Amino acid sequence: MAPTKVLTGARVVLPTGTVDDGRVIVEGTRIAATAPGDAETADLSGHWLVPGFVDIHNHGGGGASFAGGTAEDVLQAVRTHRLHGTTTVVASAVTGDLDFLARHAGMLAELAQQGDIAGIHFEGPFISPCRKGAHDENLLRNPDPAEVRKLLDAAHGQARMMTLATELPGGLDSVRLLVEHGVIAAVGHTDATYEQTVAAIDAGASVATHLFNAMPPLGHRAPGPIAALLEDERVTVELINDGTHLHPAALQLAFHHAGPQRVAFITDAMDAAGFGDGRYMLGPLEVEVADGVARLVEGGSIAGSTLTLDRAFKRAVTVDGLPVEDVVAAVSATPARLLGLDDRIGSLEPGKDADLVVLDAGFDLVGVMRRGEWVVDPQLG
Repeated sequence: MAPTKVLTGARVVLPTGTVDDGRVIVEGTRIAATAPGDAETADLSGHWLVPGFVDIHNHGGGGASFAGGTAEDVLQAVRTHRLHGTTTVVASAVTGDLDFLARHAGMLAELAQQGDIAGIHFEGPFISPCRKGAHDENLLRNPDPAEVRKLLDAAHGQARMMTLATELPGGLDSVRLLVEHGVIAAVGHTDATYEQTVAAIDAGASVATHLFNAMPPLGHRAPGPIAALLEDERVTVELINDGTHLHPAALQLAFHHAGPQRVAFITDAMDAAGFGDGRYMLGPLEVEVADGVARLVEGGSIAGSTLTLDRAFKRAVTVDGLPVEDVVAAVSATPARLLGLDDRIGSLEPGKDADLVVLDAGFDLVGVMRRGEWVVDPQLG
């Protein structure tokens, strides 16, 4: 058993609010309520202490891919995002051949069972060619419930979410199938109307995949999916806060209507996150990353991001002016609850995993702890 650690002096963000000069006790892999007299003490004065980040939509990082890489590639991407504060990550696939996706899901499922990732998100192939973004149009297909079931079976109970264009033939039946199996049905890469989106939500869809992106824009006569997804209390909306995918006003609009309890910051990261500019593959498509922005070589569509959640956090506070407590909810508590893991992660409370992030006064990351062990040691005394 590792020695008990007492982290003192930081501004600690708890579910009840921020505590100045707070104290968090870590015993083994968990947060504890009390500490023995001989516990190790780390002075984090002048810093923020927040829960570890939870990313429910991520395709890779560190030069490695969740979407098509080997098991070692997946672990490399996981390690990269942990260095940036993401202590829990769902591995997102992209559109591919159905048999390949099934085989790849089997490998990801093993890593999920080992606790390296928190499950699998299938983004495609059941999406609209009208809003395909960085997905291979030749591999898209209607959401046939039998094929949806094939991917769920291949994931061996580790599928957490599937993104669908629910207006396509078989879409609503597929939503109902996902819900029956305890898998989140997400509306995304969709050309749906407002009315079609309302029908999908009523069928059980509960997430908006990267809201605003890869869907019709908000209109005053044809409000489309954005209005339906924002207005319904049953829906959590994903936002990519990298300054490229969303104008700050769009972010503010989403927070105003949905609130931090219904916003989940995601990265939608691809291989270049935490790695650098260059040429990469996203599934079967080639991507050029320049100045940190990923675009398809053919056509120029935005192809995921190079974002890490520590950067999303800092931007939300320092550029967007959001309260720290709201940002913590969006990067930790809300996605943890969405995954059904909020009994273990997402907040700093006794009994939960000791997953936490230390930020300096300017909201730059200086420390990361996962299950009681420093991934990035703040070395502050």
